[in-house]
Amino acid sequence: MSRIAEVIVLAQYADEVMEPLTRPDDTRTWQGVFHELRAGGNWGFGWGAEFTSMRTRSGLLKHLESLPWPQPETVQVLIHDEEDDCFGLWMIHDGGLVEIPLPRTRRAYWQGPHNEKYPPDPGILNRTDCGPVDWPEETEGGDQSRPPAW
Repeated sequence: MSRIAEVIVLAQYADEVMEPLTRPDDTRTWQGVFHELRAGGNWGFGWGAEFTSMRTRSGLLKHLESLPWPQPETVQVLIHDEEDDCFGLWMIHDGGLVEIPLPRTRRAYWQGPHNEKYPPDPGILNRTDCGPVDWPEETEGGDQSRPPAW
């Protein structure tokens, strides 16, 4: 399924950790490369990538959380799927990347199977303070009913 998403990784002192992710690598579950964000400075701690489909980003968060971050408490992953109203925020807690709930937002998921042919649905992150939202019909359990799509 074609759904463009932008991903920004922010982390201090992570140049060595992120450097391999700036090159293509067919052995990764996800496909893509990150580019260093260095606007107006000679040092940086941010990298960005764009993904053109859900399949090309499958496994990205698992890969990022497995890296040997020098300061894991500084790692922030911002994800904006084309259906989202705003970027979502993931941070490392207890060794894993978890989505941090943002005030006045809600993530909802469409019903439907996920399997080899269809990757898990990343859901839609909507702002709740911008007017009525046409929420997708959810399965019992709401947001907890879906595995991570990333």
